[in-house]
Amino acid sequence: MGDNLSRGILSKLLGMLQLLGSAIFIAALVFTLVSIITAENWQIKHLPKVTWVFIVIFIPLIGMALWWIVGREYGPAREEFVSFGDPRRREALERRTMTNDEDVEAQVQREIEYHEREARIRRLEAEVQARRAERD
Repeated sequence: MGDNLSRGILSKLLGMLQLLGSAIFIAALVFTLVSIITAENWQIKHLPKVTWVFIVIFIPLIGMALWWIVGREYGPAREEFVSFGDPRRREALERRTMTNDEDVEAQVQREIEYHEREARIRRLEAEVQARRAERD
């Protein structure tokens, strides 16, 4: 009798553990899918968002692990972050430190000069192409 009682308790305990494990698995699956769906484009690496969703749905354990390890980009947005050697780093830092109207005005003036130089380069390139066309 005692043997049957302990088997019954053990059976119920194993059933509860299976239920708990299933609940944890489903919660992790839902959490991962929500993470994929709500992630911005700059946060998703290697594959498109839809592909990540299908991977997690069709191969859940491996898909969840892959998403959290290699599929998601952690850190600042790519639009704001530039690497150390990138010339845009200086501009990004300047944008953060502008505090008064003189700084803003100076930045606008630099942008105007930059665009004027770019326009001059385009004009000169067109002139060179026109001269080459005349020779040919």
